[in-house]
Amino acid sequence: MCYAKSINELVPGETAVIMSVSAKEDMRRRLTDIGMTAGASVRCVGVSPLGDPRAYMIRGAVIALRGEDGKNIMIGGGSA
Repeated sequence: MCYAKSINELVPGETAVIMSVSAKEDMRRRLTDIGMTAGASVRCVGVSPLGDPRAYMIRGAVIALRGEDGKNIMIGGGSA
């Protein structure tokens, strides 16, 4: 069964597809500028020792994203 969840729920090595980005104006623009758009594939590549931030591979680039910002990115279709 496939259901939407936050990008923060990905574990290292897991891949998913971005379904939506619901951040507010400035942050939404920043996220879309780095490729966080609906339909893009994203893979979690690491988690800091304290759990925040997390590193994601998106469109060939690794980006670090705070949990506060990641909660606004919904994903689906995850796989290990």
